[in-house]
Amino acid sequence: MDEAALQQALTDTQNLGEMPDADAVGTVGSPDCGDMVRLWIKYKEKDGKKVIDKASFQSFGCQTAIAVASIATELIRGKTKEEALSMSAEEFSRPLGALPPMKIHCGQMVEGALRAALEAENKPAAGSAAPIVSDQSGTLADALSAAGKTKGKIKIVLTS
Repeated sequence: MDEAALQQALTDTQNLGEMPDADAVGTVGSPDCGDMVRLWIKYKEKDGKKVIDKASFQSFGCQTAIAVASIATELIRGKTKEEALSMSAEEFSRPLGALPPMKIHCGQMVEGALRAALEAENKPAAGSAAPIVSDQSGTLADALSAAGKTKGKIKIVLTS
């Protein structure tokens, strides 16, 4: 992984935070380990097609998950549901360079959250190592709290 690219992606983090008027929401992760990604999507009509107008995310996880989610929200803009579904974790993480084996799940979580938001059944993405969290309302902090996993261990960092 290119550490300089990771730091640049974190410095330039885009689309962080809830989207109250979202058309779709997907959550992937495990409250047990604390790695979770929630992704919101808003559509618009463009040239007679329904395309992704904007996307935002929240992440409880490492810097790599945050960077990949930020990149993904930019890459899916202007794409149809089908085009976004065809994208992979590797595409989302490519700007960071090859991820080490212990960080590959970060891209998979982002891909899984995107698929969960795009697929009506909210089933986990094929090959995704992370289970889908069934609660799609509220924030990730709400989901973790409901699972009884917070106990003062979550640090929420707000960025501008």
